[in-house]
This record gives sequence, structure tokens and C-alpha cells, in this order.
Amino acid sequence: MSDSSADFLRTTGSSYDAIAKDYASQFPDGLSHSLDRALISAFAELVTANGPAPVADLGSGPGYVAARLHGLGVPVFGVDVSPAMVNLAREAHPRLRFHVGTMTALDLPDATLGGILALYSTIHVPDSHLPAAFAEFHRTLTPGAPVLLAFQSGPEPDGLHLTERFGHEIDLRYYWGTPAQVTALLEEAGLEPTATVTREPEEGAKRPRAFVLAHKPA
Repeated sequence: MSDSSADFLRTTGSSYDAIAKDYASQFPDGLSHSLDRALISAFAELVTANGPAPVADLGSGPGYVAARLHGLGVPVFGVDVSPAMVNLAREAHPRLRFHVGTMTALDLPDATLGGILALYSTIHVPDSHLPAAFAEFHRTLTPGAPVLLAFQSGPEPDGLHLTERFGHEIDLRYYWGTPAQVTALLEEAGLEPTATVTREPEEGAKRPRAFVLAHKPA
């Protein structure tokens, strides 16, 4: 792993460590929109139809997405770069498994995942590191397994840099992609896009929410 990779992972993890409790309190369930829940339900059906292998929720945060998948009958575990977030998820959902890790270097054997979900977590991955992440998706997925990504969409190449949130000093960068950019990178990694959906900003939000569904060819 390069020094730049280590810096990116360290600052993201430490920033979420600092704000974990406040974030979980402010957003106890980030699935308030019916479209988000519907897409997760569709993803769960695709996983179940393809086989019994478990799903990895990458960037699992407080664990509410993994909990929803579990409630839909999907075997799932969470991975997050922030140890504090992992601890909160374990406390909130003791029946589920969560561990510290990164989507750019998954500590998993080849072809063992029945699906990958990454909701609003690739936004913290620099564009130069997305190919490595998507290559890991391809490596760890079983043939036919689906991928569901969600991210704020926008054309701003410089993204956003926050140095404070919830009264805590942080060093957190956001990178806004477009569905076309993300699907192109997925295709380069050998994953086949299936569908894209864009949800317009809700009141108080600035950017559309994009969803990309893909799969590893059988």
C-alpha cells in the first residue's frame, strides 16, 4: 500500500472516529426515503436468487443498512475504516458481524461474497483509488453476484473538504462522481452495470443521489 493510500485511509478513519457518536445520533437510520429502501430490497432479491454466499456492507457505519439486509433474510457483515463506527455498529446490532477494513484491500478470499453494498462510502475514496476498490469487488464476488452503490452525484472535480463537523476537528474529503464515471470504472474492473437511478435532491440537500446496480458476470 502506498503512502498516499495510508494517508487517505488514516484521515478518513480518524475523522469518523471523532464524529461517530454524533453522526449515529443525528442519523439513526439513513434509509428514510422509500426509493432507497426499495432498491435495497431489490438488491436483496438478487443476492438471494444468486446463491447463499454472504454480502459485505462496505462503509457500514452505525450498521443500519446491514441490519435491514439481515431483516430481509440476507447473510451480511459490515466493514468500515473507522474503529469507532465498528464499535457502535456492534453495540447496536450484536447479532451481526462488523470489522475494521477498507474496500481498497479487502481481507477476504477470492469469490466468496454473494454481493457488495456500498452506500455513500465510495464518496470518500479518491478517484485514483476507485479502480483498486472495484478490482477488489470483482476479485471477492462470486459469479453473478450483484453490487449496489449509492453516492451523491455532481460534476465538481475538487469535491469537498471538511475540517469541522459536529464541533469536532476533522480532515474529511468528499469526491462527487457521476453515474457515467462510476459505471465506466466498474466496466474497466470487469463488472457489468445493470441499472442506474438518480433521485433529485430533497429539501435541504444540494446534490442528486445516484444509485448504480452492477454484477460480476457469471
